[in-house]
Amino acid sequence: MAAELCMDWSNLVGLPVELRQQGKYIRSGVVDAAMPDSSALWLAAHGADDRQMFEAALGYQAWTYPRELDGELRFLMAKNALPPGTILP
Repeated sequence: MAAELCMDWSNLVGLPVELRQQGKYIRSGVVDAAMPDSSALWLAAHGADDRQMFEAALGYQAWTYPRELDGELRFLMAKNALPPGTILP
């Protein structure tokens, strides 16, 4: 699947992302924390990479790769993640 730009960083805590700046790959990792207003996020330390903060004001973008969820509740969780007013088929 193709990567998707995520504008609401507050929903990314605990998820793997790819960070880009001006279309250039910067770093991948798991989001450790994010500001509620999506102004900044922190990637968790991994291997030689320290925990690091990235700010939206500096042009960083968070990209995710959608994947199918496992388990019986996968459809319920997906429905709960939709914006209010979304009509499902």
